[in-house]
Amino acid sequence: MGKIFYIVGKSCSGKDTIYRRLLKDGAGDAPLFTAVPYTTRPMRDGERNGREYFFTDEAGLGRMREQGRVIEERKYMTWYGPWYYFTADDGQIDLDGKNYVMIGTLESFLAVRDYFGGGRVLPVYVELDDGERLQRALDRERAQDVPRYEEMCRRFLADSEDFSEERILAAGISRRFYNGNLEECIGQIRAYIGAEEGR
Repeated sequence: MGKIFYIVGKSCSGKDTIYRRLLKDGAGDAPLFTAVPYTTRPMRDGERNGREYFFTDEAGLGRMREQGRVIEERKYMTWYGPWYYFTADDGQIDLDGKNYVMIGTLESFLAVRDYFGGGRVLPVYVELDDGERLQRALDRERAQDVPRYEEMCRRFLADSEDFSEERILAAGISRRFYNGNLEECIGQIRAYIGAEEGR
């Protein structure tokens, strides 16, 4: 039986880097696959369609809703209008013998877990000091051709509510991986995945 290891954590905690490394190098004895999520937000510098996200628009989301293919979706009211993020049942996931790593919010993790079953979707909660996260967010935004500082601040502040201790505990998350040192953090996550793959 395959499993989905679902990476969650506040913005700029290093989730994307950890996710890419796990996909590239694997963990445990078997390779890890992924299911690329969708978004209606604009593509950032350095992103590629089909790698970080499938980039679509609200009409594309609407068509998938009508087809009953949306597993979960989130809507964020940003400084630039509504942006949607969603996961679709589009044939990317086959849990008959394959293990996956995915990335998203606490809310998306819960929806994917409900859809596929609790024993098949396991959280990998990544955390980092808020001051370090804020500096990383600012550095990332400065590197964009068109920085969106207002949206960066909105997202950073929203994390406090989205990842409150009450919500983390209610989601059944008991294990945390601190990303103060990237290599140590990835090593701990690989060991965890390797142990869970054999169960």
